[in-house]
Amino acid sequence: MFKPLSMQYISLQILTEDAPRAAQLLAECGVFNPETTEIRAETLPERPAETFRQLFHSARNRLEKILARITFIPAVKIPVERLITFNELEAVNNQLGQLWLQFSKWEDQLHQFNEQRTQLTKLLETLQKFSTLDFDLKIFQERRQFLNLHIGTIPRENVTHLQEAIALAAHLINIFHHDDYSAYVVIAGPLEHQEQVDSVLKHADFQPVTIPPQFHSHPQRVHADLSAQLAQLQAQTANITTQIQTLAQQQQLFLEQAYHLLNQAAAYAQLAETLRGRGQLALIEGWIPEVEFPQLEITFADQFERPFVLTHRRPTLAEYGKVPSLLRHHSWLTPFVALVNNYGIPRYGELDPTLLFTVTFIFMFGTMFGDVGHGALIAGAGWYWREQLKTFTPFLLAAGGSSICFGLLYGSVFGFEEVLPALWLSPIHQPILMLTLALYWGIGFILLATVITIVNAWQAGHYSAALFNHTGVSGMVFYVGSLAAVHQWMMTQTIGTKQQIAMLLPLLIILGYKWHDNKLPLVERVLVTLVEGFESVLNYLSNTLSFLRVAAFSLNHAALAIGVFTLAGLLETPSNWLVIVLGNLFIVILEGAIVTIQVLRLEYYEGFSRFFSGDGRAFRPLVKGIH
Repeated sequence: MFKPLSMQYISLQILTEDAPRAAQLLAECGVFNPETTEIRAETLPERPAETFRQLFHSARNRLEKILARITFIPAVKIPVERLITFNELEAVNNQLGQLWLQFSKWEDQLHQFNEQRTQLTKLLETLQKFSTLDFDLKIFQERRQFLNLHIGTIPRENVTHLQEAIALAAHLINIFHHDDYSAYVVIAGPLEHQEQVDSVLKHADFQPVTIPPQFHSHPQRVHADLSAQLAQLQAQTANITTQIQTLAQQQQLFLEQAYHLLNQAAAYAQLAETLRGRGQLALIEGWIPEVEFPQLEITFADQFERPFVLTHRRPTLAEYGKVPSLLRHHSWLTPFVALVNNYGIPRYGELDPTLLFTVTFIFMFGTMFGDVGHGALIAGAGWYWREQLKTFTPFLLAAGGSSICFGLLYGSVFGFEEVLPALWLSPIHQPILMLTLALYWGIGFILLATVITIVNAWQAGHYSAALFNHTGVSGMVFYVGSLAAVHQWMMTQTIGTKQQIAMLLPLLIILGYKWHDNKLPLVERVLVTLVEGFESVLNYLSNTLSFLRVAAFSLNHAALAIGVFTLAGLLETPSNWLVIVLGNLFIVILEGAIVTIQVLRLEYYEGFSRFFSGDGRAFRPLVKGIH
């Protein structure tokens, strides 16, 4: 629960022809993460299952493309597990390829029809603008010998001036369509006044409109032709869709067989990436939880008919960065696991922060958002929408429950502090005490995080960092000494010798460690050491002060409720109750989200950044079926 499961590196030596059976057994166990070391890859260069893997991926891609275009529900009955031969897989791949050729041909036709349908739809939309014109649109596409003819748009504010100017040029103007900004006009007149009309149109900001070549007759006739073409396309589309579904029904049995065959071949195909061999011998290597190894050994002894050699060993410290991390938690921790993984995956050998994160997150959320009514709304929403939230439901239930508990301690129900007596204190009436408690909480949190950092570094073999770095024992002594010095100063306005030694001695050790750790030229070495030493001091100070926001948001929560009640007091009934209801909803939704973000920030930057590397590798077991 507090660390990733202990791993064993196993090596399974078998005959190459037995590799598919071994892959099947390993997949059934579901606890084996295949992996091959670089040394093995050099000494065993052959990859006996590579061709099988490529063929499998080809067949799977073809099947996925086909299934994406049809309605397919595989039979519930799972066929008996068996080994899939290369020839079977090749036959299925070839048949899927032929089937996909037919589907892709229809797919291309549907794509063309869709493009044509889009074009026709746009033409029909454009034609709507010309629907009031009662003449053949083809005249705008040909040269005229005696007629000066224009069609286009002008800004609506220029219509009146254009009508007057065009009349003086012995031309007629017809406004046949308009929108919010422009008017569509047709201008016609004798050709001898063309230059005068062109000048008028230029000053009126006239923009010519190009008539599509498909508009070759009267607008009503064009509309009928385009509608007929669109109907024909829809009929062709429906016909191809019917052919697709008919072929899918005819091939339903084959597709089911192909689906199950690929599911049974998947394990060997997955293993092919790491399977190595030479001649008739093959080697399978990877990681397995230590607790699972005895069962794996029994499984192979009972079900593997041919000779094999199975060995195992624990990972070395040098391998810790490469060992995959497998974490197992109770289902109600699932949403908190997701939030931890959002920062990173725990490295093998270091502490898994999930349980610590869960407890501290719930505690801080309740502290900052303590209200019985608001907590009940959050928990109630989590339960009401549990089908939609799924595994995230426990998050809202836990946050709401914590808010209810602290609401009882604060005596707050929907912001009212007269309904229930406070079992502990009222933040808004005792702000100094809340700030003090938040500061103590932050100190305890940082000390705990530092202890975890020391343990992680020691277990990873970084003994000098665990003792002398600013995140190690020296840093913790410096932090405690600084706190003692600050307390002494606040009490007596002086800092005693013991406090001075408790600060300066560990600080000098930290600077000495950083000096030794840096291998830079002298000037840069001095500068880097001083900067990193100053940063160490500043980090402890800033991290501690950051926890004051725990108290600040508990005060802010109460202050927002006071603001809502003040605004409601300015109104008469029932308006004041409407303000109270809407104000409380505003607090729950907006402030609830802000508090969640602030708690995550404290967890990530003041907690995880101190002891949690987050650069671990996820455990990816060999499993059955297509994924």
